[in-house]
Amino acid sequence: MRRFVITAFACLLFGSCAKEVKNEQEVYFNDFESSNLSKIANGTVESYNNTKVLGRYNASGFDLDLTDLPQHRLVEISFDLYIHDSWDGNKTSNGIDGPDIWKMIVDGNLYVNTTFSNSGCDALGCPPQSYPADFPNSNNDPKTGAANPNLPGVCNLAGKLGGTTMYRITKVIEHKNASLILQCRDQLVQTNTSDPKCDESWSVDNIRIKTINL
Repeated sequence: MRRFVITAFACLLFGSCAKEVKNEQEVYFNDFESSNLSKIANGTVESYNNTKVLGRYNASGFDLDLTDLPQHRLVEISFDLYIHDSWDGNKTSNGIDGPDIWKMIVDGNLYVNTTFSNSGCDALGCPPQSYPADFPNSNNDPKTGAANPNLPGVCNLAGKLGGTTMYRITKVIEHKNASLILQCRDQLVQTNTSDPKCDESWSVDNIRIKTINL
């Protein structure tokens, strides 16, 4: 199934289905269990739910810098993204809370620009999120597309099941350079708290990058 998806992507990208996957090579993997932060700028490792993760982050993020990549036409980037505590999705409250935006950038190009909603519902309903589409063009239900919507919260929602939601992010992109810089960032808005990171944060795990030749 995965190879079919990559082949279909190549058909769209290059306008022909004559190209098939010749080989792929895993060039980077990190589950952070050894707290290895080589190649990562602004890296920090924390324990969460009996594993180790890269993060947590609020109003910041990390850079992963890879060099000496083998010859390739595509790269596949995948990882687990943990959305911790009370993200407000597309909500806007006069700059008080939301929208809560998360971004993935590769070599300076924006590939993911979305919001997540991890908040409870109130009398006005549930704050929608953009994911799995981009912000601001979609209003989806909270936790849409989640791989696990019922993980424990970390700080503001510590121990509460559903206080963290995990998403599996996978992107296949056209890429030929021998180097690659992956950047993950956020724009989280919560101005009515003295500890924004406790209110909402994020982390990642199991970062895997593969080069693909056609």
